[in-house]
Amino acid sequence: MEQLGRYFLFLRQLFIHREKFKVYVKLIIEECVYIGNDSLLLVTIISTFIGAVTAIQTAYNLISPLIPLTVIGLLVRDTTLLELAPTITSIVLAGKVGSNIAGNLGTMRITEQIDALEVMGINSVSYLVLPKIIASMITFPLLVIIAGFLSILGGYVAGTLTGVVSAEDYVVGVRQNFVPYNVTFALIKSVVFAFLITSISAFKGYYTRGGALEVGQSSTKAVTASAIAILFADYVLAQLLL
Repeated sequence: MEQLGRYFLFLRQLFIHREKFKVYVKLIIEECVYIGNDSLLLVTIISTFIGAVTAIQTAYNLISPLIPLTVIGLLVRDTTLLELAPTITSIVLAGKVGSNIAGNLGTMRITEQIDALEVMGINSVSYLVLPKIIASMITFPLLVIIAGFLSILGGYVAGTLTGVVSAEDYVVGVRQNFVPYNVTFALIKSVVFAFLITSISAFKGYYTRGGALEVGQSSTKAVTASAIAILFADYVLAQLLL
């Protein structure tokens, strides 16, 4: 409970004594480029293979001749939009982006760079953390869109190359009973997960004490706490929005 209270007080500091908006614009753009460039290849590989594996395993479990093969495309589409693209991508990014944020802020803390900002009268929490949170809330939905597309494409390629489903059946399944709200739900989840990952990782890194060993421990704690928060938020959002 003490850590939770400190976390909410940490979030409160994001919005008090802020710098001028133009100061944050450049920082936000730099963070967007950093998060996007460093994560795009990883998201591409993981999402493509997730879609391919989902298609193959779905076809493997279709033992009844009464079930049409179009179900493969339908299941790949729905599992991708509702769960795989936003949740799995965010958990992966928690390890990639979250650990970097915690490590960078932890290093700045133990080398007294954060203390120097405070001495100059700058709100270090707002200056260092707020651009990261805004950038992640912009970039994560874009990465989830790419992940969703590549996952469905990966299922198509794997299904047609292995012969478990024809291209026509897969496309019909992808189009069948499509619910546009599922895309909206995936994007809402990505924004919430982005906020949780960035804020929790920044919180763990900002309050690092000690030396290099403690920086590594903060990064590990940040990834663990972010993953737990993602799974909890995933359940809550499913209950509230579905």
